[in-house]
Amino acid sequence: MLAKAKAKYIRISPRKVRLVLDLIKGETVEKANHILDNGSKRAGGMVKKVINSAFANANFGKQKKLLAKNIYISKIKADGGPMLMRYRAATMGRATPVRHRTAHIYVELDMVQDAHQENGEVESK
Repeated sequence: MLAKAKAKYIRISPRKVRLVLDLIKGETVEKANHILDNGSKRAGGMVKKVINSAFANANFGKQKKLLAKNIYISKIKADGGPMLMRYRAATMGRATPVRHRTAHIYVELDMVQDAHQENGEVESK
């Protein structure tokens, strides 16, 4: 894991976010940004913001700037957050609950294996 970022309490259903996450899982940051720019989902903008934040965290304090084509998304997930409960009027004087769902988005980035060798880094486990 090279860097990570998270966005919490996003006002969109986690189910809708997961549709976007499936498109970019395992892609490089550069390719993921292209996919999210050309997608029509509202969650794409929110996910792009988190990915770019994680990429900025990876570049923070580095002498050599990392390239977006050498960094890939190793782990990305969307969990459910707390629901905002509201009520709306129903027939015969009743009220039905309306759940406004929220999501937490987590992103972890890592370096492509070829990029390790280009930079002269040796991975030890």
